[in-house]
Amino acid sequence: MAEFKKQYNPNRSTDWNYGGVKWRLSRSKIELFNECPRCFYLDNKLGTARPRGPAFTLNIAVDALLKKEFDVHRAAGTAHPLMEKYGIDAVPYAHASMNTWRENFEGVEYFHEPTGFTISGAVDDIWVNKEGELIVVDYKATSKPGSIETLEDSSWNEQYKRQMGVYQWLLHKNGFPVSPKGYFVYANADGDKKAFDAQLEFEVTVVPCEGKTDWIDAVLPKIKETLDSEAIPATGSSCEYCPYREAAGKKLLALHKKSKK
Repeated sequence: MAEFKKQYNPNRSTDWNYGGVKWRLSRSKIELFNECPRCFYLDNKLGTARPRGPAFTLNIAVDALLKKEFDVHRAAGTAHPLMEKYGIDAVPYAHASMNTWRENFEGVEYFHEPTGFTISGAVDDIWVNKEGELIVVDYKATSKPGSIETLEDSSWNEQYKRQMGVYQWLLHKNGFPVSPKGYFVYANADGDKKAFDAQLEFEVTVVPCEGKTDWIDAVLPKIKETLDSEAIPATGSSCEYCPYREAAGKKLLALHKKSKK
């Protein structure tokens, strides 16, 4: 196997920074602002993003396979067995822009005139019910004990509601009727088997989620104000990156001063 070397680049091309021709305010960037305005500012204004973790290639594979599976029913105009199992009267939505809406760096886009932002979000899937409302669907892959039937006991609950809400808001702004209820299709790998035997077994469940959209219009002007300012924003209360940067910087500075004596 060829050796793969990944080198962190702290200076992204200005085309991808705020004001650059390729910059978009994506759903994940909005979530980053909610988590830590300072990390958001460093990323989008100054072009220094957080270091990326390893790619979750198994999750990517599950996403790709689920998309293929639902696309078979999309082409046929039929309900997936999971929809029937959970009593969801819908079919996968067939639309000419579906592939674009799923694509990272494209997605569903909307120009927000008050801020001048082009806001985007790449969806995993969209279903449509009998009333013609679009249903936002997101795929998740994990491995945890028990069946996943609700998000209420998850530490990610509020974040997932915001994630769902941004997609719903974008579709609504594009003129589509949108159901307030979306779904997460969860593929949960069973880690309690006696042996691996070269295969993973998944339990696939469909978990409802009421998207939250009432915060979006209020946060966009705050993001605009932050990006247009030269002041360094506050650190997010739960951010782990900012305390690391501060602690590492202080220790390196102290070591530097000591070496100069």
